[in-house]
Amino acid sequence: MSAPAAPRSRPLPDTSHPGPPPPRRALDWRVRFATLSLIWGFSFLLIKVGTDGYAPFQVTFGRLLSGTAVLAVAMAVRRERLPRSGRTWGHLLVAAFFLNALPFSLFAYAELTIPSTLAGICNATSPLWGMALSLVALSEDRPTRRRVAGLGLGFIGVLTVLGAWQGFSGLDVSGTAMALLASLSYPVGWIYVRRTLAGTGTSTLALTGSQLLLGTLQLAVFVPAFTSVPGRFPVLPTLAVVALGALGTGLAVLLQYGLVEDVGPTTAQMVTYFIPVIATAAGVMLLGERLSWNTPVGALVILAGAALTGSRARGSTGAPPRIARAGRVSRS
Repeated sequence: MSAPAAPRSRPLPDTSHPGPPPPRRALDWRVRFATLSLIWGFSFLLIKVGTDGYAPFQVTFGRLLSGTAVLAVAMAVRRERLPRSGRTWGHLLVAAFFLNALPFSLFAYAELTIPSTLAGICNATSPLWGMALSLVALSEDRPTRRRVAGLGLGFIGVLTVLGAWQGFSGLDVSGTAMALLASLSYPVGWIYVRRTLAGTGTSTLALTGSQLLLGTLQLAVFVPAFTSVPGRFPVLPTLAVVALGALGTGLAVLLQYGLVEDVGPTTAQMVTYFIPVIATAAGVMLLGERLSWNTPVGALVILAGAALTGSRARGSTGAPPRIARAGRVSRS
């Protein structure tokens, strides 16, 4: 799903183990970039299909369980070790809540009442929330005219999508609010990750696999408390949940890490701008969701604002920021 763009900051130390350069990839990075965009773009459709047969918490639990299984296999193949520090596990517990358990559940609940197209567009607001929060929470991020203009443009796009001039008529307020809160949860988690998990000495794959494991355990507590055991396991929703986790949360993370290694974080996170386009196309063509004119127009304005907040002023000589990649999974 969405890979929310991490707020800009000064370079962070690499958290991966030192070693030889990454091996040459079998697939060109452009093919992997397109595959990642499709996987995360279709995640919103898969959530919608999954909630046709299961409760939202069950969808999220199945998603996290499948994603954790994929990363566990990858860790075993690469002989990665789990973190040993109790402090690291404590920080990962918080990261798992804000980056996985909370937003995944909110999106699942939101899509009970809003179309997958709207959920995908709401997800595109994550870079805007991230930039707004980073200006407050990260002392190295300073407001500039470009960033303020991007934030203003992006939130005008949000109001356009929501049809503010019509009084939000025909819009499910609670579902839309949950989708926007899910998008806000990602940058909150990323700012926390930046402050606590940089330079731990543990590989990013091990940190992410551990984070997903903790997110799965968190949902294992909520599922029996708020849902009942399914009386049946319908084929299509079950396949959607498994694909959502194995592809959208497990394989997608591995693809993203490979892209970051090959082409750098700035290019890799550009996938964010393709996700709402694919989510909208999938919802309209495969689910028959209706699309009013203000939805695609507002989405384009949101993406323009997000791109503006993440762009560098002309003449900037700073190196592109490294992304604190620990636990970078999304996500829809």
